[in-house]
Amino acid sequence: MSIGDERSEARERTLNLLYEAASRSVDPLEALAGQVIDVDPLTDALVRGVADGLERIDQLIAGRAKDWSLDRMPLVDLCVMRLGVYELLERDDVPVAVILDEAVELAQRFSTESSGRFVNGVLAAIARDLGRLADTRTDEPVE
Repeated sequence: MSIGDERSEARERTLNLLYEAASRSVDPLEALAGQVIDVDPLTDALVRGVADGLERIDQLIAGRAKDWSLDRMPLVDLCVMRLGVYELLERDDVPVAVILDEAVELAQRFSTESSGRFVNGVLAAIARDLGRLADTRTDEPVE
């Protein structure tokens, strides 16, 4: 197994834990603590990072998801974007293209047909806002 595969698997496990927490209306750390088997270090770090920054992460998503309140979004999409925004904010060692590609892949695998496009648009806009993409146009929220 390559390192990239291990990271992809950690992102998928993180998505599962974030989804579990959101669907049960509990803190992601509670879902993490409830695991029977210890999770790998990357999954642990990603879940903790999202949990610690959840308020700011949700504000960034809400600011770029035009006409979509967080509670109207498919829950999987929201959890994928929470993970992606955390990585955009805190993981400078991960290229933006990798963050976006992984988020789109998760959205396409686990959510609706149009989720990949929506997730990509919101995350790309946030990446521009954060100065992580060369294209700095930030005038329009994503529909």
